[in-house]
Amino acid sequence: MSPCSLQSKNSILFVLALGGFILGLTEFAMMPMLPLFSEAFSATPAQSSYAISAYALGVVVGAPVFMLLTANIRKRQALMLFVAMMLVFNGLGALAQTLEQLVLSRFLSGLPHGSYFGTAAIMAAEIAPRNKRVSYISKVFMGLTIATIIGVPLVTLIGQNLSWRYCLALVSFLSLLAFLLMFRLPNEPNKTRITLANELGVFKSGSVWSIIAMMIVGFGGIFCIYTYVADTILKHTQAPAYAVSIAMVMFGIGSTVGNVVLGKIGNRHPVRTTGVTLALAALFSLLYVFVSSSMVLLCVVVFFIGCTIGLAAIVQSLLMEAAPNGQAMIGAIVQCSFNTANAIGPWVGGIYIAAGGKIHETGYVAAILFAGGFVIWLPVQNCWLANRSPWLWSRVSQ
Repeated sequence: MSPCSLQSKNSILFVLALGGFILGLTEFAMMPMLPLFSEAFSATPAQSSYAISAYALGVVVGAPVFMLLTANIRKRQALMLFVAMMLVFNGLGALAQTLEQLVLSRFLSGLPHGSYFGTAAIMAAEIAPRNKRVSYISKVFMGLTIATIIGVPLVTLIGQNLSWRYCLALVSFLSLLAFLLMFRLPNEPNKTRITLANELGVFKSGSVWSIIAMMIVGFGGIFCIYTYVADTILKHTQAPAYAVSIAMVMFGIGSTVGNVVLGKIGNRHPVRTTGVTLALAALFSLLYVFVSSSMVLLCVVVFFIGCTIGLAAIVQSLLMEAAPNGQAMIGAIVQCSFNTANAIGPWVGGIYIAAGGKIHETGYVAAILFAGGFVIWLPVQNCWLANRSPWLWSRVSQ
């Protein structure tokens, strides 16, 4: 991509982050809406939860498919296609007359999620100076984290006081705004033609598999805490219901701070930053168990667990370095891994609770998952120290 001014780069990053903000609303704002879905469609909570599962399934299915289908079209055109899908499918959800129609619209809404973030991250990396790639990618994910602070509470308020349909309509409106703003994005042709063989070739790399495993296991700890923190507050901390919103906001602030801070540190020391963050997250998860009787201390711990989300940009950058000939597939892999972690964390935590564990003790489970990610990270770190894996460290060691 041709050089552009700092102001132009910031404009590009703003538009890309806006798309991330919309996807953050689409994914996270629906969780507080489950009781409203149950009321609207006379469904049980378990049946309403299909709307959440359907979205995650859409992400996993859509990410690799659409990244490959759009790999050889201009990135601006691909991003506009994904945002148009967000506009249409969320609009259909707002018009749903049955739970089945809503679940289908949620599945369709999830299809462009991974492809958007993957393509946006590649565009951000292309306009970034070599030593600021992680920071630029983190700014794309910043939209998602800001959605957890501002967007989700606002949309929840709209849903509770007006209708959940207005929430999906708002997402469609913002998608239209993003679509129009994307005409300001650069529209240069791709530098190289992408082939299916090159994209699938990324799976031949042991380094790629190691990073994927580290992400799935380690990030599982984040979602183990996030999923059960509400029940912990209500049943163990015994705080009022509004305290749950406070904890969610603290998590969102933490994820935003993590994106900024880890993005800057990760520019120079991506691997060390990853290992240290996983280790600290394991310690904070253990601390979560012992301080969860205090709402103040629990919020402090939840803030630091939220900071761990900042690793997403670093992992994206590491995978892009590991597989330079498979950028489209890498973008899909990150989102699939993220959503797999989103499934594994709550599932393992649920097994522990079903076996008789206390709700706040899910911090132990999260600590084990973070520690597992750290253990998987160790061989990667050792390869760097032994200088046996130049694919990743040539940039860092210079």
